[in-house]
Amino acid sequence: MFFPLTKATLTTVAVVSSVAYLALPSNATPIDSSTIAARATQTGDGTFYGTGLGACGITNTDSDLIAAMAFATFDSYPGATANPNTNPICNKKVTASYQGKSVTVAITDRCAGCAGAADLDFSPAAFNQLADPAVGRIHGVTWTYA
Repeated sequence: MFFPLTKATLTTVAVVSSVAYLALPSNATPIDSSTIAARATQTGDGTFYGTGLGACGITNTDSDLIAAMAFATFDSYPGATANPNTNPICNKKVTASYQGKSVTVAITDRCAGCAGAADLDFSPAAFNQLADPAVGRIHGVTWTYA
């Protein structure tokens, strides 16, 4: 039997085909928004402090290449709980750069005095790889998760 092709018939076929196409499974992998943020370059201030027992429950020395993450970032890191020792950011590596110099550090502490969410408080050894400690505070430190 033959059906005449009308504008209504063609429209119906187009709509049904579009809906069927949209219902097909996708091979695309969803992207976690925290992964995107983790890849972004952050910019903040850099300072240094006398190390010891940090918020991650790890005891460090001033010669270790470590840093304390700004409290705003530390506390809101995906998976963080009330117990800072179990924060997934603990031991995460960060590569920080300043005026052509860079250092890779492990996050082992929480910086309660860091005003900016992208600020880092380095061990003396790590800070020394970026700038002269006599400067005290450096502005414009860029960093990414390593």
